Amino acid sequence: MIDSKQKYKLYLEQDKLALGRKRDKRPKLFGDEIWKFEILLRKVEYDINCRCGLSALLVGKYHKFRFHRLSVRLGFTIPPNVFGEGLAIPHYGLIVVHGAAKVGKNCRLQEGVTIGATNGSHEAAVIGDNCYFGSGAKVIGAVRIADDVAVGAGAVVTRDITEAGTTWAGVPARKISGKDSHDNLCSALFG
Repeated sequence: MIDSKQKYKLYLEQDKLALGRKRDKRPKLFGDEIWKFEILLRKVEYDINCRCGLSALLVGKYHKFRFHRLSVRLGFTIPPNVFGEGLAIPHYGLIVVHGAAKVGKNCRLQEGVTIGATNGSHEAAVIGDNCYFGSGAKVIGAVRIADDVAVGAGAVVTRDITEAGTTWAGVPARKISGKDSHDNLCSALFG
């Protein structure tokens, strides 16, 4: 969670690396909407967790307004303070994440991913570091997912995945490989 200016800068830098933008200083004026979305997500998190006072309230409202507009445009429902540093969203498309979910660092979400609660519950998934979710993957309920796990395209996870460094696929998801998620993540995050 962003709780200082230093952490805010770290999150921005790690998100940039995760998106494969190591050489770029800032997003292009036209294009780079996903990077702009992630920057606004981090600004909103910083506003919520660190700023106070009237001017902070006004700046925070402005950032939330821009964040909401870009979220709707891109099809993302991602609340603040859910993802650790190194978030990578490579494509536009519907992504829904429950506000109670907690996701570690270096997570990659393809289009169509849902991380949600079930049956009116307010509890959602707790996901470890270095996880990858393929196109259309669903994580439903208050499940726990270990570090370095890859969830394949179209998989539905409804039970805990306690074995780190594995690949899961199918409906319901089951282990298909002992291979970790690192091939699906930006190698700059581990260097």
